[in-house]
Amino acid sequence: MVEQDEALAARVWRRYDRRERLIRYGVLLATLMVVVWAVQDIDIFWPWVWDAPNQISSLGGRMWPPDPSRLGEILSAMLETVHIATLATMLTVLVALPVAYIAAQNTTPNRACLWLGRFILVASRSVNTIIWALLFVAIFGPGVLAGILAIMCRSIGFIGKLMGEAIEEIDRRPVEAMQATGASKLKVIAYAVVPQVMPAFFAIVILRWDINIRESTVLGLVGAGGIGVILQGAIDTFAWPTVATILIAIITLVLIGEAITGMLRGKVL
Repeated sequence: MVEQDEALAARVWRRYDRRERLIRYGVLLATLMVVVWAVQDIDIFWPWVWDAPNQISSLGGRMWPPDPSRLGEILSAMLETVHIATLATMLTVLVALPVAYIAAQNTTPNRACLWLGRFILVASRSVNTIIWALLFVAIFGPGVLAGILAIMCRSIGFIGKLMGEAIEEIDRRPVEAMQATGASKLKVIAYAVVPQVMPAFFAIVILRWDINIRESTVLGLVGAGGIGVILQGAIDTFAWPTVATILIAIITLVLIGEAITGMLRGKVL
């Protein structure tokens, strides 16, 4: 009995046994090998990496002090950027809500509509906003229209997916109660589904508008309008003080958008 007590006292508690530790070490080793392989495969030019701090310091010196001589033009472009984000978000809502309805399992009319809705959501989210902008610039030419459509096509997947999940999580009892009274499908949606998803709807749309403001600042780099057009021109002409002014304006706009969306989400939720 004494020997058993001494043996138990000598045992050391460990979180993982030997087999689990070997598996964890094996996973870590495999991850490290993948990282090393990836770094070697992308062929990084390491002298540029080591020289990056000097280049950052040099560029910062060339950008300071900012040049406010084009401030009026920059503010006008920033307003255009906000318009792109706002119009794109409004158009997205018109398209994303029907897609979310058919992509939700508890409201879709049939399996074909379910998979069609999910295909649209996946296709929208699979293509980056810049790629959408390049496609629409090729179709409609440079300008604001290409930027609006690019952001809209990207946002459909975001709003549609989150709204579809919100619809799937609704309480089924109000829906079943209205169906039992013989209410039409439109009335069931209007009085049993919509009231339950309205808070989520407003929160999702506000969040996406905030994201769209940030994304619309770079669309001009591919000719899709907004502040990015001026930014690209300033970079191409090495007007670094103007670049600094534009970057300050973009950061200010994003902070203002963040404050507005935070306030609106607080009121909704």
